[in-house]
Amino acid sequence: MKNDSVPAETPEEVAEHISRLMAEAEAMLVGPVSDRVADKYSDLRARLEHLQAVVSEAYGDARKKVSEGARATDQSIRSHPYESIAVAVGVGVIIGLLIGRKNH
Repeated sequence: MKNDSVPAETPEEVAEHISRLMAEAEAMLVGPVSDRVADKYSDLRARLEHLQAVVSEAYGDARKKVSEGARATDQSIRSHPYESIAVAVGVGVIIGLLIGRKNH
């Protein structure tokens, strides 16, 4: 059933209509939309660079603290070797008992 209230378009008219729509879409991408995308991209890039700097600084701080802790642990073990061995054996026994109880 054909609707007589809508005029039929010729193929040339359809092509022209599509061409106009494409031109409008391209104008939207080149105009304000692309400016907004560029602004968002610049903002996102700046935020990512800031985040990278923060993470890098946090990593450097954590690495420094771990290094200082390892150095302090080494000094403590060297200054108290027998106590360190006793603590290590004690911790090993406790872990062994816990694992043994878990398996039974």
